[in-house]
Amino acid sequence: MTVIDAHGHLGRWSDFAIPDGSARSLVDVMDRCGVAIACVSHLLAVGPDARAGNALLLTDLAQHSGRLLGYAVFNPHDPQAPARLRDLMDAPGVIGVKLHPEVHELPLDHPAYAPAFDIAADRGRIVLAHSQHASAFSDPVRFAAVAPRYPELPLLMGHSGLWTSGFAPAAEAAAHCPNLVLETCGTRMTTRHLLRLVAEAGAERIVFGSDAVFLDLRVGLGRVLLADLDETDRAQILHGTMDRLLKGLR
Repeated sequence: MTVIDAHGHLGRWSDFAIPDGSARSLVDVMDRCGVAIACVSHLLAVGPDARAGNALLLTDLAQHSGRLLGYAVFNPHDPQAPARLRDLMDAPGVIGVKLHPEVHELPLDHPAYAPAFDIAADRGRIVLAHSQHASAFSDPVRFAAVAPRYPELPLLMGHSGLWTSGFAPAAEAAAHCPNLVLETCGTRMTTRHLLRLVAEAGAERIVFGSDAVFLDLRVGLGRVLLADLDETDRAQILHGTMDRLLKGLR
């Protein structure tokens, strides 16, 4: 079975134990687990330096063409970010945009994020954004507010609300927004919660994500492989939904 990891990272983060955040290390784990493609952003870009981090991402994508695809991080506090993002969308291997409202301390539906959504929609790309239930910045209701503004834009809700209290609101948001796609990674996600998301949102609206290198890819993948899922639904989550989104890129 082809496996596509829709939510991964490269690099390091100050308060996470990441033994090796290199692209080579991630690809080695992918090889051992049977993961064909990982869609990643660089943690330096998510955190202190979007420009330098995005540049490192492009280098890693070139060195691992066909195995790694990239999300360019958009920093809404950088006045030059829209122009830079337009250029990044033309880079080989870049499939879309990564937003992290918690790090940026800005609500997902804030006007400062509008250029990122506009550029992604215009270029026919994907947006992956961190979500966190009960957060002022990335609660599922923020996704439900943004998604209808860009009905042709695939919007991935990273972590599907993150906390166990957020899974139901995430599924509800997806039910009202056809272009909103849920994603499986997070330490609170269990097979029981995954089965509930499939029942409420449908496997065709869910993608597998590991959150590597923050989290261990093997744990996230095992959660889906060992869940009591219909095999058709399992295949849909592990590759079918994301494969459809990737084939829809312009």
